[in-house]
Amino acid sequence: MNEIKIQWHPGFVAAINLELAENRDDLIYEKEYNLNTKPLEIDLLVIKKDKDVQIANEIGRMFKGHNILEYRSPEDRMDIDSFYKAGAYASLYKAYGETVDERKADDITVSLVREAKPDGLFRYFREHKVEVSNPYPGIYYVLDGVLFFTQVIVTRELNGKNHGWLKSLSDKLKKQEMEALLNRARSLSGKLERELADAVLEVSVKANREIVEELKGDEAMCQALLEIMEPEINKIVGLAKEEADQKAKKEAEETAAKLIQSQKFSFEEIHQCVPRLSIEDIQKIAAKLANA
Repeated sequence: MNEIKIQWHPGFVAAINLELAENRDDLIYEKEYNLNTKPLEIDLLVIKKDKDVQIANEIGRMFKGHNILEYRSPEDRMDIDSFYKAGAYASLYKAYGETVDERKADDITVSLVREAKPDGLFRYFREHKVEVSNPYPGIYYVLDGVLFFTQVIVTRELNGKNHGWLKSLSDKLKKQEMEALLNRARSLSGKLERELADAVLEVSVKANREIVEELKGDEAMCQALLEIMEPEINKIVGLAKEEADQKAKKEAEETAAKLIQSQKFSFEEIHQCVPRLSIEDIQKIAAKLANA
């Protein structure tokens, strides 16, 4: 079990954005879309600007105008109650239009996404004779027993070439899969694409630390990891430097205050002892002490 709590959902939102990149200009993304009250929250709502646009990627092939996506991390269950909960969210979303029947039922879809196939859910489908089709690897259409067009996406079964971003949201990646992910992220040039890839990588790296440790022994892969994670590394280094500077300045101010209180040193002499502070800084400290 991972010691660090992994935030899977930001990686999922980024992965979906990358998967549907070919139609990015046609879509609006609303993550954690609130349904009237705060506790009722859709993981991701994808709205087509033009409902007649065909999504190129297989996971969006059944998309209509309004598309609700519910994601379960590898540690989370997806059972029949999760299935009905997603349908209930879609019903509430339909009911909360500004006018009666503004959001048409046949213009709404539901997608449930999980890494491993939810065997209990599919057993329920079989036992209750709910028809399910499998038009693409890892993508299952639920054909009856639902109010809205519904699909279950099993990321482990998806084609790796076409769906590398979603498949990387796993804590069971193999070394070659992590290498492929790093190379895929490294090949991106656009600022938005790199930021989205970083969000996916952050999740994958945390969830597959043993594989990452192995890759550190591969000079080429280590360099790729450093290049991809450079913005995050720079951020961490910058914060550390800022904290160190603040600590050093605080210590210098404490030293200057003690020297001022001794009344044995001029401002110029104190400045020589603590050059980090200007004479003006020392004068301000003296004024503050005098008014204390």
